[in-house]
Amino acid sequence: MRLDQIAAALGCEPLTACDDGAEFESVVASDGMSEILAFSSPGCLMLTGLTNVQAVRTAVVADVHAIVFVRGKRPPAPVLELACEKGIPVFVTTLGMFDSCGILHRAGLKGAM
Repeated sequence: MRLDQIAAALGCEPLTACDDGAEFESVVASDGMSEILAFSSPGCLMLTGLTNVQAVRTAVVADVHAIVFVRGKRPPAPVLELACEKGIPVFVTTLGMFDSCGILHRAGLKGAM
């Protein structure tokens, strides 16, 4: 699924510049960064409500290619600056984690495990 399709399905607002044509096959979703590290697969999309720099640092280590912050949570400027520096597109959706996962699952994405 292309990133622009994901953003449309979740009603996302882009917070950084991104390649809308990037493709994703899997999603990892958690507010716990240790779970992201343990259960992500390279190139996946990350859904989280954790809006500090650890989310971006975890994405870099786990080879996550985009982040969607759920529940309308907006990360502070340093988080967005780090994401831009690392080339990781960042979005925000007002949807919760459960609804976001359900929408993406119905659209054909699978869990990262």
